Amino acid sequence: MSTPAAPGSVVGKPPPGRLARLGRGSGWQGFFFISPALVLLGALLVYPVVWTVRLSVDKGRRQLEPHEFVGLDNFKRLLTDDRRFLDLSEFPPSGALINNLRWIVLYTALCVILGLAIAVLASRVRYESLIKAVIFVPMAISATAVAMIWLFVYSPDPDQGVLNAALQGINSGFDPISWVGREGTVNYAIIFAYVWASTGFAMVVLSAALKGISTEVIEAARTDGATDWAIFRRIQLPLLSLPIAVVTVWLIINVIKVFDIVYVMSGGGPSGASEVIANRYFIETFDGGKGGYGAAMAVIMLLMIIPIMAFNIRRFRSEAVTR
Repeated sequence: MSTPAAPGSVVGKPPPGRLARLGRGSGWQGFFFISPALVLLGALLVYPVVWTVRLSVDKGRRQLEPHEFVGLDNFKRLLTDDRRFLDLSEFPPSGALINNLRWIVLYTALCVILGLAIAVLASRVRYESLIKAVIFVPMAISATAVAMIWLFVYSPDPDQGVLNAALQGINSGFDPISWVGREGTVNYAIIFAYVWASTGFAMVVLSAALKGISTEVIEAARTDGATDWAIFRRIQLPLLSLPIAVVTVWLIINVIKVFDIVYVMSGGGPSGASEVIANRYFIETFDGGKGGYGAAMAVIMLLMIIPIMAFNIRRFRSEAVTR
């Protein structure tokens, strides 16, 4: 027969001194175990960022040349003198920075809207898995391959270009357009190609979040006479606000540093009309040998990303407090 515990005592509780010693030691032990990861993170992430910021205030032409401190001159030149980076002399404004902003608005909005629409509509049909698999396939293709595919689609030769051939089939008098060779269409052509490649990501994330919404809530709304549109607008969309924010942040960060698809499809042309910040960075740093000037562009990209990440972290914290 077991002996009852004395009143006021706690069964199985170790002495306070032992807990204190364990608490003091566990912090150092944990730090010891994660130290290799911290060292690797510092070498691959922190050091390059610090070095880039340091280089951005130097003239920094070639790697082995002595550094020449120029302060904020690189940034001043970027924002006031470099018409290829930012040109505010005419309306509408142009330049690599403006193109990046255009990418952020159009690319992000199209990916989120199309991804959400496909996720909602596909959940209502029989072959949902097949449709999602087909939409997601471009995510498995490299940006270079995507660029080559869409160069064929946009080819001005109707015998090769699917788009021009289709438009000629609709209207026999249609003159083929060089979609990537015209300043007025090149940005939109490349953006649409990248939207095609990225919509699958938004669809998968939002579809998973959609599956997490309780079916009991949906059925209760239908019982009360709510239409499908009312259910989506008043129940599903508010509950998807956090996943939509996560997808939006990922897409914005992804598009701020976009480079490869622009480089392959147009090289920044014609006449610099499709250049983005990463494209200008590559040209100035590696072709022009202006390391400090290129580093200033990289710092501007970093400054564009920081507030977006801060918003994302704040959103997660507020959501955690709400729950």
